[in-house]
Amino acid sequence: MPLAENREFEVLVDGRLANLNAWNESVAVVLAGREGIELGDDHWLVITAMREYYQAFNVPPVKKLLKRELKKRTVSDRFNDDHLLELFPAGALVQGTKIAGVPVPMMDAELERDTYQAKAAPHVGHFINSFEFEGTDFKVTPLGNLLELHRWNSRLATHMAEKEGINLEKDHWEVINFLREFYFTYGVTPMVKVLMKYMAEDIGPEQASREHLYSLFPKGPSRQGSRIAGLPEPQGCIDPD
Repeated sequence: MPLAENREFEVLVDGRLANLNAWNESVAVVLAGREGIELGDDHWLVITAMREYYQAFNVPPVKKLLKRELKKRTVSDRFNDDHLLELFPAGALVQGTKIAGVPVPMMDAELERDTYQAKAAPHVGHFINSFEFEGTDFKVTPLGNLLELHRWNSRLATHMAEKEGINLEKDHWEVINFLREFYFTYGVTPMVKVLMKYMAEDIGPEQASREHLYSLFPKGPSRQGSRIAGLPEPQGCIDPD
């Protein structure tokens, strides 16, 4: 993609930084000025939330997660859709991320099917391509995630877990239910660090500890958990298979 040069940093033709590491507050002011925006305190709150989330998880927050982070920081609900649109008229996830120097987040529903066509590792314990259960065929990705999410149910989850050598008990279901609630609330399957962060906030640090989660899902609470929970493969840096 062609580049346009601006003094100390380069931008792509869509106005985004060519090198995200070139970002600093002065660059943000220049990028905002090109968008016709004069940055105020609320702009900086959004920019800081976006950047700190990206730095922590290597993926930018979708809008609902961004609003959740802003609510924690301000102890208020004032960063609603209308206010975010006032701050970034072209959209917080498009214009805001551009100024913040982070990528545009994608929901799982927006990802191309090819995203899920990674090759399965050798000697895997999960189902590959398809499997039969209760007289019905179910298609899965090479990594074992259901292709038709609406066909998931608790009996199917138990069957998929048994294939991986897991007998689902109360603590397993707590994680599975949390994964599903998170996905259907925010539109993304959380990678392990995100899962641990929000489980700790919503349920408690003991249930969200790395030791506890990996004792339940030895091949990864995010990767293995998402398979059994009937969800897409997590985005970003995830646990090993």
